[in-house]
Amino acid sequence: YNLETEKDPVVIVISTTGTGDPPDTARKFVKKIQDATLPPDHFAHLQYGLLGLGDSEYTFFCNGGKTVDRRLQELGAQHFYDTGLADDCVGLELVVDPWIDGLWLALKETFLLQKEKEGMSSDAVSSSLSAPPHAGHELNLSSEVQNLKLEDDTVRSSDVLTQKPVDIHLVVSTRDTEPSLVHSVPPVSQSALNIPALPPEYIEVQFQDTHGENPHLSSLISEGTTFEVPVTKAVQLTREDAIKTALLLELDIADTVFNYQPGDAFCVICPNNLSEVEELLHILGLSEKRECFVCVKVKQGTKKKGAAHPKHIPERSTLKFILTWCLEIRAIPKKAFLRALVECTSDAGEKRRLQELCSRQGASDYTRFIRDSNVCLLDLLHAFPSCKPSLNLLIEHLPKLQARSYSVSSSNLYQPGKLCFVFNIVEFPACPARPVSRKGVCTGWLAELVAPLLHPSKNTLDTKAGSPSTEKISIFARPNNTFHLPADPSVPFMMVGPGTGISPFIGFLQHRQKLREEHTDWEFGETWLFFGCRHRDRDYLFKQVHYFAFILDELRCFLENGTLTHLKVCFSRDSSTAEVAPPKYVQDVIRLYAKERGYFYICGDKKHMADGVSDAVVDILSMEMEADKLEAMKILAMLREAKRYLQDVWS
Repeated sequence: YNLETEKDPVVIVISTTGTGDPPDTARKFVKKIQDATLPPDHFAHLQYGLLGLGDSEYTFFCNGGKTVDRRLQELGAQHFYDTGLADDCVGLELVVDPWIDGLWLALKETFLLQKEKEGMSSDAVSSSLSAPPHAGHELNLSSEVQNLKLEDDTVRSSDVLTQKPVDIHLVVSTRDTEPSLVHSVPPVSQSALNIPALPPEYIEVQFQDTHGENPHLSSLISEGTTFEVPVTKAVQLTREDAIKTALLLELDIADTVFNYQPGDAFCVICPNNLSEVEELLHILGLSEKRECFVCVKVKQGTKKKGAAHPKHIPERSTLKFILTWCLEIRAIPKKAFLRALVECTSDAGEKRRLQELCSRQGASDYTRFIRDSNVCLLDLLHAFPSCKPSLNLLIEHLPKLQARSYSVSSSNLYQPGKLCFVFNIVEFPACPARPVSRKGVCTGWLAELVAPLLHPSKNTLDTKAGSPSTEKISIFARPNNTFHLPADPSVPFMMVGPGTGISPFIGFLQHRQKLREEHTDWEFGETWLFFGCRHRDRDYLFKQVHYFAFILDELRCFLENGTLTHLKVCFSRDSSTAEVAPPKYVQDVIRLYAKERGYFYICGDKKHMADGVSDAVVDILSMEMEADKLEAMKILAMLREAKRYLQDVWS
C-alpha cells in the first residue's frame, strides 16, 4: 500500500522505545512524515485509526504513537476511529481489547460512508457487512488490516464459551474460597467466557542427528558487533546482611575495538538458567533429545498471515541451544499463549482454568496471578500438570531471549582497556503462584559465573598460579546519545543516583578527574552527587569497599582531589537520635539545595525515585521562579527538551 494515495482506512499500531522514540521498524516512516516541506494537506485524503502501546512508568508515555498521531493530523489526515493509548503498567489489554472490538464497528461505518459517496445503496452495503468480521476478503474490503495479529481467517476475534462451567473444585479443596492461579471463584467460575481466537500454528519442527556445531552467539545479535571479553575483577559492594547484593564487575576490552563514553550502556548476552532448561526438557519429555539438532521451518498451508521463520531461531541448532540462548523461557505468558495451551491440556478442570485466565472475564485473575506474580511457562506446567505443549508451540509463543542492558560505570580515559558495571542480583521471592524463589536471568548467571573471583579461597579447581580461571562474556554496545557529560566543562552539574543508580556517575567522575589532570588551564564547574541507600554500613556503594587486602573509597578520593565538589547522602532505614530527623530520600535532600543551578542527571528506579525527584524539581522551580505548578512543569519540559534534565531510568 502507499499512504500517499491510500483511500481506504489505515490502522496503525505503534509502540514506544528508548526515551520516547518510535520503534526501529517505524523510524524511517516517522522521519519521512516529519519532513518540514510537506504541505498541510499532504494526507488530506487519509483516514486512520491509531493504537499506541506504552508504559506510564516512563516519562514519554506512548510518545511513539502520539508523535505519529499529531503529525498525521498536522498533515490533514482524519481519524475514522478514536486513538487508543494502552498502558503496560496496568495491563495493555485494558485498552487493547475494547479498542479492537470497537474497531470493527468503526470500519463498518467508514465503509458504509465510502460506498454511499460512490453512489451505492446503503442497503446493499449493510447486507454485505452484516456478517461477523471473519476475514478481509469476506468483508469485500480492498485494504488489509495489517498489524492487528488477527491471524486466523476461520475464527472471530473472540470465541464465546457457553458450555457448562467445569467444577474447578475437582482440583482444589472445596474449603478454598479464595481465587488462586489454579482455582477460580464466582462470578468467573460460573461465567460463560469470551476467550481469544486460537492462534494458528505456523512452525514445524524436525529432529535431526547430534552431529555438528551450534551457531556462534554473535549470529543471534542484529544490533551490532559482538565482543567476547574476559571478566577480570568482581567486587561485592554491599555487606552480607544488606537487603540487596550489589556487585561490580570489570571487563577487559583492551584487545577489542569496543568504544564507549561515560553514560553509555552496553548489553550482555546471557543464557537461561541451565537447571530450568533441564527441568523444561524433562516436563516436555524431550530430555533424550537435548543434543539433537533441530530444523525449524514454516508449516506448509498455515493459516497465519505473513508466517515467517523466527529471526531469533537459528536455521539449525540443538534443542538445548534453542532453549538456553534463544527463547525467553521466563517470559510472562501472553493470553494468546494461554489460549494455545488450553488445547494441550487434558484435565477438564485445568483446561477450564486456563480458559478463564485468558478470557475477558478472567482479566483481573490474569493480572493478579500471572502478570503481577511473574509467572512463567515452567510455573504453569507445574500448576497444570496435564498440559503438555509441543516444541513448535514454544517456539511460536515464547519471545526472543533479550540481551540485558547495563550502564557503564567507568571511563576509558581513566581506565584504558577496562569497562566496569554495577548491578544488584535480582531476587524473585516465592509466592503462592510461584512456589520457588528465583534470581534474575542475567544477574543470577553473572553472580554464579564470578563466584570464583568473589571467593577465590573457596574455589581451588581450574586455577593457574593460584588465581581463578578467567570467565568470558559476550557484549555489544548500546550508545546513549544524550546521557553524557556537558560539552562545556565549566558548566556545573548535579547527579542523582541512589543505589546502583550511582553507577554511571562513577564513570562521570573518573572522566572528570582525568580531564582535570590533563587540562590544568581549563575551568571546571562544580559537581554535586546526591546518593541514597538503606543503611550507611551495609549498602553505601563505593564507600570503603573491601577488595582482598585493599579498601577502596572512591567517593572520598573524588572529594579530596576536588573532582567532586559536594557529596550529599541519605539513609532511608537508619534510625536517628537527632532533634530534627535527617532526610530519608534523595528527593528530600534535593529540596534543601533549591538555589543551586546546573545540568541535572538522574539514574535509577523510575517509579520509586525518578518521579519523586521530578516532583521535587517542579516544586523548586515553582518556588524559586514564583510560578504555579503547571508553569513549573512546562519549564521542566523545556529543560528536558534542551537536554539539561536527563534521565537514565528503569522500572
